[in-house]
Amino acid sequence: MAIRNIIQVGDPTLRKKSFPVTDFGEKTAALLEDMKDTLKKADGVGLAAPQVGVLRRVFIINFENNYYECINPRMIEQKGKQFGDEACLSVKGKYGKVERPMKVTVKAQDRNGKEFTVKAEGFLARAFCHEYDHLDGVLYIDKAKSIEEDK
Repeated sequence: MAIRNIIQVGDPTLRKKSFPVTDFGEKTAALLEDMKDTLKKADGVGLAAPQVGVLRRVFIINFENNYYECINPRMIEQKGKQFGDEACLSVKGKYGKVERPMKVTVKAQDRNGKEFTVKAEGFLARAFCHEYDHLDGVLYIDKAKSIEEDK
């Protein structure tokens, strides 16, 4: 498909709340494919639609060569705590220490509109929380206890 431009911190789009997806047609499928290509090229773990300038409640995660495509996700449950490093494709050159839940349960829809549930823990739970925050205009730097420059 196509590689999209990943917008950077300072762009007001990153701070806006995304709108629900109501059309599960070709446009949504194309967005998901473009996001997947963009994520691969950027060598990242996750990418939310607002990061490519689209204010829709969509994100993808690539974890251990397994792609999660989440449309209209909802956090159903969060348990425990973990504290660790995070970075973001929209905040180049930095990373920060962020507290997140150790376990999460997320309900979302797939590209056809079918609902599914994912239970994640550890790093994958952190990735789901990070991408979910993007849909509400929140960046990890808003929650970080400290922010460092990449070495």
